[in-house]
Amino acid sequence: MTDSTDVLSAARRLAPSEQLDLVERLLDNLDQPDAAIDSLWAREAQDRLEAYRRGEISAVPLSDVLAKYVSR
Repeated sequence: MTDSTDVLSAARRLAPSEQLDLVERLLDNLDQPDAAIDSLWAREAQDRLEAYRRGEISAVPLSDVLAKYVSR
């Protein structure tokens, strides 16, 4: 079986546009949904909403959040 060093060596011989295509296809392959992680995030979002409704946490206006990063 070909190892990653061989693959990298072969990829370096490709034209830049082909290298970019290869990178995009590899990243697409890695970016697959994970039901377990999606479930955890859904539960986290539900827990945060319930805490907000109980008054345990407060909301921050989006403009305040964005201003924090724009001023940097």
